[in-house]
Order: sequence, then C-alpha cells, then structure tokens
Amino acid sequence: VRGQRRHGWPDIASEGISLADFLGMPWLDGAASVLIGVVLAGVATVLAIECKGLLIGEAAYPETRASIRALAAAPAEIDHVNEMRTLHFGPADVLVTLSLDFADHLTAEQVEDTVSAIEQAIKAAHPEVRRVYVEAQSLADHRRQHTD
Repeated sequence: VRGQRRHGWPDIASEGISLADFLGMPWLDGAASVLIGVVLAGVATVLAIECKGLLIGEAAYPETRASIRALAAAPAEIDHVNEMRTLHFGPADVLVTLSLDFADHLTAEQVEDTVSAIEQAIKAAHPEVRRVYVEAQSLADHRRQHTD
C-alpha cells in the first residue's frame, strides 16, 4: 500500500539518499552503501554457518544421541553398544548406525527380532530418525578393527 512504511529494517539506501540530500552531505549516500554491504556480509556469514552442517553432515544433538544409545542398550539381548553414529540429511531426516554386541546364545531369529524392536523404539522416541542400520559385531572384534 502506498504511503505506508514497511516494518522491520529501515530502507538503508533511501535513508542514506534522503539524509545526504537533506543535510547536504553526499558522503552519507556512500556510507549507506557501505552499511548495506555490511548487512549483506553478515547475512551471508550466518547462512554459510547454517548450511555448512547440512553440506558436510552433522550429528544429532548430544541428548538425542544419549537417548538413542540408551534405547539400543536396553534390551537384555544386547551385551554392549560398540559404536553409534548419527547423521542429519535434513532437519527431519536422521540416519542412525549402530554396532551392537549381541548375547552369544541368541538365534538369528532372536537377533532379527531384537533389531526390529530397537529400530521401532528409536523411531517412536525420535520421529526425525528415518533409517536405522545395525551391525552385529562382538566387542572384541570391534576393538580389534578400530585399534589397528
């Protein structure tokens, strides 16, 4: 609507021109241009910082990781959570990978049932988790592979 001032940031360019004309100080127009550049550089910096995590991937929040680790360790069939990784693909799309040491006496069917139960528990507690991958590996083998 004509004649109404927009809310928010002042129109730096028009304010600079108006002040330069009103006060007879042409350098204010240039100063307004420099101020616009500073604002644009600040916005670009914020966007770069925010996008960096999504471009190279970032882990879930520490409290989310702790909750997922606790859910994975909860079943009696799990002897140890060897390793857990999380990766954001977007704000509501998280990948979880787990390396779990299952009790030695379990059958393949029991391992499958335990994996399904862990996956369901994680997704119920954290709707942003879209995929859960589980690797069955003894703690000794895990340590041996990651200390070489």
